[in-house]
Amino acid sequence: MTRVLLAEDDIAIAEPLARALRREGYEVEVRGDGQEALDEALRGVDLVVLDLGLPTLDGLEVCRQLRASGAQVPVLILTARADEVDTVVGLDAGADDYVTKPFRLAELLARARALLRRGASDPEPAAVLHIDTEARRAFFHGSELLLTGKEFALLSVLYREAGKVVSREQLMHEVWDTDWYGSTKTLDMHISVLRRKLGDDAAGPRYISTVRGVGFRLDLGGG
Repeated sequence: MTRVLLAEDDIAIAEPLARALRREGYEVEVRGDGQEALDEALRGVDLVVLDLGLPTLDGLEVCRQLRASGAQVPVLILTARADEVDTVVGLDAGADDYVTKPFRLAELLARARALLRRGASDPEPAAVLHIDTEARRAFFHGSELLLTGKEFALLSVLYREAGKVVSREQLMHEVWDTDWYGSTKTLDMHISVLRRKLGDDAAGPRYISTVRGVGFRLDLGGG
């Protein structure tokens, strides 16, 4: 059964909306707190209907953290503010669509159906690796990696060029802002540390492969 998370702290809205969603045949979980909503969403649902004005964590932060985790679940935001800026911020945070309160129930249900159809017809696999360049955070199988500045920069370049061989010269130039004239022991050391943090076996790495005489390749199909 399709699982819908309704994150809304106003009972006058949450109760009738939950009933309407259940009449559509969905299994509905209702949460009135932002942190509780985030926790439930991360456990796995098919659609999140998300009010922006939640306690503990507001809806924008819930959406940001959900996307930072690598979750691709469709998010439909509810906002009591018709301000275009507010809507744009919500979409920038990773929401897929929005409705403005007071909303017509038929419109909300139609938007929910459209998002669920889109998710069913174009499924995206859970990301092995997700990098949030603005927040400078990296997530591997949903868990945050603890990286130094150089490790993050190095992984970001490899991630951007995933599947391609990135030369030692390019990595030295982009990460260390220097031209390569000889030893790359520092680069090799950082690659070794990244492999360890990704759980790679140095003798047979699944994720960061060495292309002898050229450089390195990040393979996200390795697990």
